Amino acid sequence: MAQQAIPEYSDLDAVPLTNGRVVEPVRGMANADIPAAPRVITRRKGFLSTLDTPLVIVFALLLAIGALMVYSTTFDWSYSDFGSETVIVMQHMRNMAIGLVVLLGAAIIDYRKVRAWATIFLLVTVGALIAVLLFSDQVFGARRAFFGGSFQPGEAAELVMVIYMAAWLSSKNRKVHSFWNGLVPFGILLAIVGGLVALQPDISTAITIFLVTGIMYFLAGANLYYLVAIIGGMGLVSYLVSSQLGYAQDRIESFTAGLSDLSQTAYHAQQAIIAFINGGWTGVGLGQGSQKFGFLPAPHTDSIFAVIGEELGVVGAGFVVLLFVVLIMRGLQIARNANDPFGMLLAGGITLWIITKALLNIAVMLSLVPPTGVALPFISFGGSSLTTVMFGAGLLLSVARFTAIQNSPEGRANSATDDRGWGNRWTRLSSPRGSRSRTRTGSGG
Repeated sequence: MAQQAIPEYSDLDAVPLTNGRVVEPVRGMANADIPAAPRVITRRKGFLSTLDTPLVIVFALLLAIGALMVYSTTFDWSYSDFGSETVIVMQHMRNMAIGLVVLLGAAIIDYRKVRAWATIFLLVTVGALIAVLLFSDQVFGARRAFFGGSFQPGEAAELVMVIYMAAWLSSKNRKVHSFWNGLVPFGILLAIVGGLVALQPDISTAITIFLVTGIMYFLAGANLYYLVAIIGGMGLVSYLVSSQLGYAQDRIESFTAGLSDLSQTAYHAQQAIIAFINGGWTGVGLGQGSQKFGFLPAPHTDSIFAVIGEELGVVGAGFVVLLFVVLIMRGLQIARNANDPFGMLLAGGITLWIITKALLNIAVMLSLVPPTGVALPFISFGGSSLTTVMFGAGLLLSVARFTAIQNSPEGRANSATDDRGWGNRWTRLSSPRGSRSRTRTGSGG
């Protein structure tokens, strides 16, 4: 009787055995020659299984909504200028594809490796901020971008400051309480980066940097009085800078006047309000809005949330807000569960940065704050802004992934168990697993 052929084993990944040994199969080896294993876990499956599913869904939905709304706000402009309705949205899709590559790359690498590059990132960013003031073209009285507006160093500065502050604060331990070793160097760094951004001038980006890094400083365990001093100093600097900029002063005055009479508020705010009124609860339909045709300034970037309100109504706008609420909940949960101070501050800082940008954009459209030039993360058309946000999202996924790996049975078996003890940081972001082992990180940044 002829012996039945045994199919070849085709998976080239290592096969874990019950006794801990690993067999590296080679092409041509028969299944019968391989010892029995409980389960084969491929590298690909390992990556997917450690991704934070709620965050991935939120990012995917925001990007999908963004692509739809960018097309809705640009098809007429694209057809009139380029003869095709899809030229501009295809540029957005190209930027999104680049962003997805960046996001995946950041999610794959161990976030702790980024810590070693924090100082280099900061130095390069400061150099770019100086260069943009000296060599970029002036557009509408500002010098903010290179390459025809496709790269804005200020956008990168927001994320770089989050990365650097996470590295620097996590290396300070209890020195973060110190006036000379904590508050003074923090204030100097913030003044340099924020000042260079404000000189462009880009007040909204400077405010975002001040707010996010200030909250991170507090989360790291800084004295509450220092936080009050930082907020007071930021408010004073913002007022002094705004008073020297005619357009900023006009925006503040029109916003103040609009608090009592909406007809006196800024044109931008008035058109956004009209868009929401037109939309009602369910909207006029995707692509059917009228405010984007010459009424709302920059409907594909700064005013895109107003277009969502008109075309998708309160229900659609509320769904977008809900997605950002889920994002902040998951992001802070990831920060709370992180196994090291750098991971905690990085995840918390990135989450707060994305939400701060979203809140500023939405608040402007609802006339809750004076007009700023902040794009809606993941949704607005953009090059450097979209790529930078997606890089930050990738780092957030990386913190979630490697925390899950470290907390797995295999990860706990291979990791050292010592207490990091790090000031009173857990009073800011406490973890229900406070008694678990923690990994101490070296100084950095």
